[in-house]
Amino acid sequence: MSESVVIVLVLVAAVLHAVWNALVKAGSDKVAMQALMSLFASLPALAALPFLPLPLPAAWPMLAISTVVHLAYYVSLVSAYRAGDLSQVYPIARGTSPLLVGLGAWAFAGESMSAIEMLGVAIVCAGIISLTARRGLSAHERRAIGFALATAVTIGLYSVADGMGVRRAGEPLSYIAWLLALEAPVAIAAGLWLRRGRIVVSFRAHARNAFIGGSISALGYGLVIWAMGRLPLAQVSALRETSVIIAAAIGALLLRESFGPRRIAAAVMVAGGNALMHL
Repeated sequence: MSESVVIVLVLVAAVLHAVWNALVKAGSDKVAMQALMSLFASLPALAALPFLPLPLPAAWPMLAISTVVHLAYYVSLVSAYRAGDLSQVYPIARGTSPLLVGLGAWAFAGESMSAIEMLGVAIVCAGIISLTARRGLSAHERRAIGFALATAVTIGLYSVADGMGVRRAGEPLSYIAWLLALEAPVAIAAGLWLRRGRIVVSFRAHARNAFIGGSISALGYGLVIWAMGRLPLAQVSALRETSVIIAAAIGALLLRESFGPRRIAAAVMVAGGNALMHL
C-alpha cells in the first residue's frame, strides 16, 4: 500500500479521535462515558479474536505495557476534561505527545529525527507554551494543564509500545484486537466500582453517545497502530495530532467554549509543527 494512502488513513483517524474526545468532554458523567466507550470499542475485537492468529510472543510484553498505560491515560484524560476546556486540554495533551514519541522512538526503536523534524518540534513546543505560559491562570486551569501534560506522557508511552508491538506481532490485526480486548475489562470494572449504587442512571444516559464514541475510537486507533507498522512512529504520531485543529473547532462551535486568538494561534502552531515533522 502506498505511503499516500497510509497518510490519508491517519488523517481520518485524526478526525475520529477529535470527535470521540469531544463526546467525552460533552458527557455529564465522564467516568461512565469512558467505561462504556471501552466496552463498545472492545466488542468488535472480541468477535474477531477467534478468527485471528495469536500475536507472536515478542509482541506480548508490548501489549502488557500498553494495556497498563492506557488505563493511566483514561484516568488522566477524564480528570483533565473535568477541569478544563476541550480546546485547552486537547492541544496540550495531543501536541506534546509527538515530542515524547520521537524521543521514545529514538531511544527504543532506533529511529532518529532530521533537522526539519526538530524544527517542527520547536514550533510545537512554542504552541504549547503559548497555551500554558500566561498570567492569571485559575486553579482549575492549572489543574487541567497538569492532567493534560500527564495525559501526554501516557500517550507517548503507549504509542511507542504499540508501534514496537505491532511490528513484532506478525499479524497487525491480531495486535489491535488483543489490545482493545485487554483494555476493556479493567476500564469497565473501574467505572462500575466508581458509579456503584447509581450504575443504571449513570450509564443509561450515556449509552448512545458512548456507542458512537467507542466505535470510532476503536476504528481510529486501529488505523493508527496499523500505520505505525508502515511509517516511522514519530511521523504517524505527528500527523495524527493535526486533530488539534478539529478539536479546537468543535470546542468553539459546538461546545461553546471561549476561544480567543491565543488558542487559535496555539492550535495552528501545534498542527503546523506536527505537519513539518512529518514532511
